[in-house]
Amino acid sequence: MDQNSMDNDLRAIIESRHHDPHRVLGVHAVDDENLRLTTYQPQATGVDTFDRDGERISLSASTDFPGIFQATLPRNWVPDHPRFEISLPNGHTYEIVDPYSFMPTVGELDLHLFAEGKHLQLWQMLGAQVLSVDDVVGVRFAVWAPNAERVSVVGSFNDWDGRRHPMRVLGGSGVWEIFIPGLAVGDLYKYEIHSRLTGETTLRTDPVGRAFEMRPDTAAIVPDFHPFEWSDEDWLNRREHWQWDRQPLSIYEVHLGSWRRRDGDFLSYDELADQLIPYVQERGFTHIELMPVTEHPFDGSWGYQTTGYFAPTSRFGSPDAFCRFVDRAHAAGIGVILDWVPAHFPRDEFALARFDGSALYEHEDPRRGEHRDWGTLIFNFGRREVQNFLIASAQYWIEQLHVDGLRVDAVASMLYLDYSRNAGDWLPNQHGGRENLEAIEFLQTLNHTILSRNPGTLVMAEESTAWPMVSKPPEMGGLGFSLKWNMGWMNDSLSYFSEDPINRPHHHNLLTFSLLYAFSENFILPLSHDEVVHGKRALPAKMPGDEHQRFANLRLLLAWQYTFPGKKLLFMGTEFGQGNEWSHARELDWWMLDYPLHQGIQALVDQLNFTYRHEPTLHERDFEPGGFEWVDCNDRNQSVISFLRHGHFQTLLVVFNFTPVDRPGYRVGAPRPGRYQVMLSTDSEGFGGSGRNPAPTAAEDGPFHGQPCSLTIDLPGLSAVILKPAGD
Repeated sequence: MDQNSMDNDLRAIIESRHHDPHRVLGVHAVDDENLRLTTYQPQATGVDTFDRDGERISLSASTDFPGIFQATLPRNWVPDHPRFEISLPNGHTYEIVDPYSFMPTVGELDLHLFAEGKHLQLWQMLGAQVLSVDDVVGVRFAVWAPNAERVSVVGSFNDWDGRRHPMRVLGGSGVWEIFIPGLAVGDLYKYEIHSRLTGETTLRTDPVGRAFEMRPDTAAIVPDFHPFEWSDEDWLNRREHWQWDRQPLSIYEVHLGSWRRRDGDFLSYDELADQLIPYVQERGFTHIELMPVTEHPFDGSWGYQTTGYFAPTSRFGSPDAFCRFVDRAHAAGIGVILDWVPAHFPRDEFALARFDGSALYEHEDPRRGEHRDWGTLIFNFGRREVQNFLIASAQYWIEQLHVDGLRVDAVASMLYLDYSRNAGDWLPNQHGGRENLEAIEFLQTLNHTILSRNPGTLVMAEESTAWPMVSKPPEMGGLGFSLKWNMGWMNDSLSYFSEDPINRPHHHNLLTFSLLYAFSENFILPLSHDEVVHGKRALPAKMPGDEHQRFANLRLLLAWQYTFPGKKLLFMGTEFGQGNEWSHARELDWWMLDYPLHQGIQALVDQLNFTYRHEPTLHERDFEPGGFEWVDCNDRNQSVISFLRHGHFQTLLVVFNFTPVDRPGYRVGAPRPGRYQVMLSTDSEGFGGSGRNPAPTAAEDGPFHGQPCSLTIDLPGLSAVILKPAGD
């Protein structure tokens, strides 16, 4: 290298705009016999190094390039990785091993897979990794920023000074890398990025960071390199062979920050394991679904504006503490599902938005790249590296953190280019349509990848439109999800139950319509957080009538959910009739359990979960039309509905009275003669009802309601009854 080129490189180093500092700094040949050591230490008054025998050698300070220190030494004097002693103006000194003496630690195969969008363990390539290179322990940093002119690692270890540790870009990959000896688990860091497009320098947190500071601070934390010691091998082995479509799936949806609190503060993951897991186990749920615990800056987003796609939020503790929570859930026989948000991300300037000065993760055109309603940005699903980032995030939570499935938020907003947009504010696809073809491909790839690599896990879609084949395989033209939230059932059911019983005959079809499509998808029946917030009121408050009638209606709604075809989801608080609308800023109203009506709701949910889990009839044919049969869905004048749930070996008869009027001697068709026992009546005193439980009854031969037999039952007002043939 001639002197002029050398000077230009040194100038670029001290002006913090060099894309390959390893070419200038570190150890380089002068001739066959000598090597030159170059280091940039803008904070130093002097720099010494040590030869192979440990003898001290002083580097010369450049007069033309402040902060540059150099020495030319014989080859046999220079260690492979020189050690520098740096003197500071205050008289203090410290030692480092030269980070610019190491070869790249990201391999060509890694770069190739990432460029193809197929690096499924991306967290092992990007982000911060504690490594030992040539017996030197330190931290390798790597970040994707193809439109940066210069990227530096900054942190507590270099006084957040972007001049101290500039990174090198690896060819045309857009990936920047550096190995810094001496750093350790727990060090704070960010990336300082100087954009070649805008000329601006910004401070960014790590997109693939696996641990972060407690908000409002946003630095990433070098993660522990020791893997968590799991004890859930038996659970994972059983999960691999779990036939979830034929098994009970009853999900308790939880916002960890407001389930319970300790003196107004969040519970830790360990405290939640102590309290939440036994509670869920006692209630009889099979799974906990966590509203997003991916790291996020704003409590009021409930986690749906994610900035850390590979990190459990530090609000409740460390990543290891989160792993302990999952491990203990599995030990208790409880699965854990993560609410995961690939549809959009926030505009926070410390995170993904215009990460390297360009629309890197999002679309440049706001007609594709912005969610108007939410004030967020939309991922560019057509960019392979972005697809890779998201799919690797999903795989990370399942493979490394052992969650059992994902609930994918806001799928409808991903599928439609004109979602919640006015005319002229969206761009059609290449065929002129409104379908987001890139998002469709992404979702199909995501689901195929996750479900094929992790048998027994679930990926569930919150999809609110009539998009076809959401839960059908991609090879059939479907999106490939395991399950879809049945928003139609939820909306129709809540609309019906909000009607005064005197008006319910005019809205009877709200109960029956969803059976027209109930088996078109693998459905979950959700009564989720979205229905008890933003002025929608808590479920008891949606119900008509006096207090006893409202709670009778709520018991009726819960029985309707648990006996209807589909898997089940309840938001926290519903299981005891939380009376106030949910707020993320305070814990649930546990004091309500001092009152009998709320105790009754909790007892009913316990019994419904028990019955649902232990009666195969209620879960083993959820997705088969043959698992359900109307007995009578036409008695709109009395607002009574009856149906059969068929299992492989048993049948249950379910009868609902949706008015407060008792129906003594009500006749209903039955599938066979003989005695029928009452398995459950929502009007039982133990559930807060009047205690007018129907007596066991016998069915007699004689066609009725299309059945070969019939029976009569004293049907209390606003109640549901589950009947089981005594022989079963």
